[in-house]
Parts: sequence; C-alpha cells; structure tokens
Amino acid sequence: MSRAHVTDVILVGGGPNGLTAAVELARAGHSVELFEAADHVGGGARTEELTLPGFRHDPCSAVHPFGAGSPAFNAMPLAEHGLQWLHPELPLAHPFDDGTAAVLARTVGATAASLGPRDAGTYRRLLAPYVGRWDTLAHDFLRPQWRGLPSDPLRFAGFGLTGLPPVAVLARLFRDEKARGLLAGLAAHAIAPLTSPLTGATALLFAVSGHEVGWPVPRGGSQSIADALASYLRLLGGTIHTGVMVRKLDELPPARAYVFDTSPTALARIAGLGDAYRNYRYGPAVWKIDYALDGPVPWTAAEPRRAGTVHIGPSFAEIGDALNRAVRGRPPQTPFLITAQPTVVDPGRAPEGKHVFWVYGHVPNGWRGDATEAVERQIERFAPGFRDLVLARAVSGPAELAARNENYVGGDIGSGAFAGLQMAFRPKVRWNPYATSRPGVFLCSSASPPGPGVHGMSGHHAARAVRRHLAGAARR
Repeated sequence: MSRAHVTDVILVGGGPNGLTAAVELARAGHSVELFEAADHVGGGARTEELTLPGFRHDPCSAVHPFGAGSPAFNAMPLAEHGLQWLHPELPLAHPFDDGTAAVLARTVGATAASLGPRDAGTYRRLLAPYVGRWDTLAHDFLRPQWRGLPSDPLRFAGFGLTGLPPVAVLARLFRDEKARGLLAGLAAHAIAPLTSPLTGATALLFAVSGHEVGWPVPRGGSQSIADALASYLRLLGGTIHTGVMVRKLDELPPARAYVFDTSPTALARIAGLGDAYRNYRYGPAVWKIDYALDGPVPWTAAEPRRAGTVHIGPSFAEIGDALNRAVRGRPPQTPFLITAQPTVVDPGRAPEGKHVFWVYGHVPNGWRGDATEAVERQIERFAPGFRDLVLARAVSGPAELAARNENYVGGDIGSGAFAGLQMAFRPKVRWNPYATSRPGVFLCSSASPPGPGVHGMSGHHAARAVRRHLAGAARR
C-alpha cells in the first residue's frame, strides 16, 4: 500500500472515539484517513436487524446521556448530518417488588418526590450544587483529571469530596430502600463493586446528566451517531475505508501519526509494542439480549412504561451481590439488569404495534455459561407476562460480544476494569495517556481517559495530543 504522499494522520478503528479524533484533526486542517475492519463504522454505536426484519436493535450502547451532553459532540454540527436526540418522558425508572418505582426525572423535585418523604430533602440537597452546571461538570470530569486546572475548582472539589468514597458510603445518607436502590443502579454502570472508590461519583454524574441533558436515544438507533460523525468527516475531506482488517502497522500507508481506537491489547499487537500493556486489566463481561416484542413490556409499576431506561434490582444489597459475583468470577443468580425501551420514543425502530427491548446483566469475563433464564426470570418479576410477548431474541454472551467487537476483550464492554489505578489512570500511569512508547503512535479508545461511554471525549483529548505531536514535528 505504498504511496508517493504521506498522510498526516491514519486512524485504526471507526468507533465514536476514532471518528471524533478524525473529525477534530480534519477540522484542524490535517489530512486524515480512517480504516475500519467492519463493513460500516460505529464500533459500540451500531444499529442492526438482529432478530426479525423491521426490528432495529443496538448491539451495544442504546441510551446516551453523556453523548447528548458531550462537549466534543456539541461542538460539531451533527444535527446537520442527521443526528436527532429523542427524549422519553422519564429518563429512568427503577421498579420495586411492591409495585412502586423510583424515577430519575428531568427535574430534581420530581426525582426527590419519588423517593419518599424521608429522603426527598436529602436528594435535593445532594444535587442542588450541580444543577445548571453541566457544561463545567462535563469539561472538568470528562478528561484526564491530572492535566490542567478545573474550570470551576470549588465545585469540582465539592463534587470530588462527595463522590470519591464508594456509593456504599453515599447511600448511608438515605433512610429508605428506594433512594439507596436508585443510587446503586446508577453506580452499577461502572461495573464495579459498590464498595469501590469513585462509584459515588459515577452515581452522581449519571444523576446530574439525567436532570441536565436527559437520557435520550438517537432517532433510528445508535448507528446514527456514527453515521453523523462519518458524514461530517467526509465533508471535511477525510477518507474512510471499511472492511479493512489491520494486523500490522506496516500494512498501512505512511503517515506522520497513527491513532488507534482499539483495545490496548490490539494496539500492542498491531504496533509492535510487545508487553507494554501487560498489566492492563479487563473487567467483568455482560450477558446481552435484544428482543423483538409483540407489544410494550407489561411493567407492573406505571413509571417504567414511560421511561427510556429501566433498572431492575430492587435493593442495594441485591445489586451489590450481582456485581460482586461478576467481579469475582461467579455465575449470576439474580442479576442486576440495565434495560432500554427505544420504541417508547422511537416507534419507527419496529413494525407498527411492535417493540424492541434491550437488556444486559453482568457475568464474569469470558464466562461460558447461559444467563438467559436468570435474566428473563428477573424481568418477569417486575413485568409478568413478558415472555408471552417475545417474538424473537438475539443473545450475546462474552464470546459473541468479543467476536463482534475486538475492543470488548472477554466481553468487557467497558474496555478495561474499573479497579485499582485504572479507575483514574487508563491504560497506564503516564502524563500523556494517549501517547505510547512508539513515537507517533497514539491510543484514543475508551481504554483511555475519560473511559467508557459514547461521548467521543477520549478521541477529543487524543486528537489534541496528536496535534501537539504534529506541531512539534513541524518545528524540528
């Protein structure tokens, strides 16, 4: 693949971070080419007919609070390229065995009211300092924390002091199970024990995002995020090659910099970095099921019928046990489930009167069992008659997830464990986490700060590091 000219930047991997980095580098005037192994860009932001014709499912991510609130995405004209956010009436519902539910509503007041009179005031006081401050919170937290001063130091410090302890500590502020269960469910997105540091910050950030930007779905599915980024990149003059599996760096055309939206494992293999990431740890996997349904999920509680996302785990202890089992390599018994109902606000994702339903529970990394029965038993607990509505299901365990997306090593959709130093320093402890030991080779995936989520911020910060590298090379 030799060429007479040298491209400024070549990117490997067309997920949201690779696309974001490509867009920002092209917008800065650099020549950019992106290579993606699949037939379409998207990575963790794809939409496919996994079950039956006309049912459009998201194989990985489905709901995007950090995408709608992303400083990187919001600096791009993605709406002009087809991205439209759809907001359900309720961002999140969390049902309980007695037929009631707590909610994460668009307002703090409505959320507090759902927690009961003994905890409503505590929730209001906990969230009050951050309401109306999403722009500064996103800027200060969706970045490497050690690089530069926060834009709002006092609020940043207050949030850190509250969120640094485990969510198990934060939950002690509340008296009843509804508030504690809601917090545990929010923290569980980190896929770590509820006794882990910074899980309190995870819960708070997800709560604030619900109030400030919502938990929307993109019209048509998550693929529309990747398609909008790709469309904008082409407008800027970038080139996208799909269906190209890159195995070695020397298979690529010459470039001044190479940027990888891959796992550290794949980066080391392709770029010849040896055991540079031998200490990088991958976390628990998930058991993912996509359903084609004959009607809406028959929730016992009313609130989940109006929510885009529904957490299923009625107590702090039950959610904690489910996470602990996955982290410690034990098979699931009563899994905590994160579910999404895109057709609540986007009925075009399924034939008329039908629905798509998205769900995952946590299992050990590389687990080879079958959690389908445990997952459906848990859904039936809060939506009796659910199984009667199932027209088809597409099941993906750890092996299938890893085969679909090589970044999900062992089925880890977070591309790295939320544990130890990796809570803050990904993929390893270094001042510039995007650079590697090989000059001109960079990492931009969610294995780099700020970590998982379809928000493009890892790509955004990696692009800045690449621009500094190119500017320095030009001066030499």
